[in-house]
Amino acid sequence: MSALPEQASSGPGRGSGLGVDGQGRHEDRPGGKLGLRERKKARTRAAIREHALRLFREQGYDATTVEQIAEAAEVSPSTFFRYFPTKEDVVLRDDMELLWIDALRAQPPGLSPLAALRASLQEGLASFSADDMEKIRETTYFALSVPAVRARMLDEFARTMEIMATAIGERAHRDPGDFEVRTLVGAALGVAMSTWFAADGDMERFMNEYGRALDFLLAGLPL
Repeated sequence: MSALPEQASSGPGRGSGLGVDGQGRHEDRPGGKLGLRERKKARTRAAIREHALRLFREQGYDATTVEQIAEAAEVSPSTFFRYFPTKEDVVLRDDMELLWIDALRAQPPGLSPLAALRASLQEGLASFSADDMEKIRETTYFALSVPAVRARMLDEFARTMEIMATAIGERAHRDPGDFEVRTLVGAALGVAMSTWFAADGDMERFMNEYGRALDFLLAGLPL
């Protein structure tokens, strides 16, 4: 959704997916800014995604080819695949979880992992603009309505889980592969999936109910 969920904004600093290592960390740059090469890549990635979503709206997802997207973005098909491994990834790879992970890493060390997740979710939601939310609604629609994209979501879910396990492991000073870390991350992402499908594309409802779900986990799942 990345499953949690490229960020909806096309700016070079948000959701570019560039300047990020395999652990979801942003590459160090003076003043926290991306270099010229990374900014150029971010603009190219954002352009590909913007044109893809426009074509999906105008002529439908299935009727839109990678070649058409590449032509509209003025890149070659091979360049498209350097940024997005599949056409489905144009919808799914919004990298919003990277923003969430940045907020998670900034939480006070005294918070429990679930409490830190809850606080970082609130901060992430507050950072989204109206345009961000509209783009999220659009990609959610394609993710829910296009069978090929729904099928690809499992791979994206696994990618998100790896990133979150790394961040939670750092906070707890544990290996990301530890049973307890994996179980906690699985619980957090499991309720994310259940609330995401229940929200049926309503992102405000999803964010609100996911916050409630994390509170429920924090309370020990009382029934």
